[in-house]
Amino acid sequence: MSWKARGLTILAFLCIGIFVVVVIPNFIKARSTTAANACVNNLRQIDAAANEFALEKNLKAGEKINFPNNLTPYIKLNSQGKIPPCPQGGIYSIKKVGDTPTCSLGTNDNWAHVLP
Repeated sequence: MSWKARGLTILAFLCIGIFVVVVIPNFIKARSTTAANACVNNLRQIDAAANEFALEKNLKAGEKINFPNNLTPYIKLNSQGKIPPCPQGGIYSIKKVGDTPTCSLGTNDNWAHVLP
């Protein structure tokens, strides 16, 4: 193999290495941001379902909600017939009328899983 061919191969590997170093972190960031946004949208749906449930049942602020059973009829379910889960494995929770629903991941991640 000539010096020119060997130099071209090293240059090609160098370019690929630089491409990977730049692209992979951006891909991971975009993926995490998308998952956090999906989680926040799920929390919004849970909040709306809790409000609708409380209104229909004439419940006052502070009264208990049996999550997820009470809210299942008021929210669009996934293909398994359940409230959509957090894309990154967090657990949703809401205990009382008037509470803000939460995700167990909360602000532990760089991209918060909380309602704004």
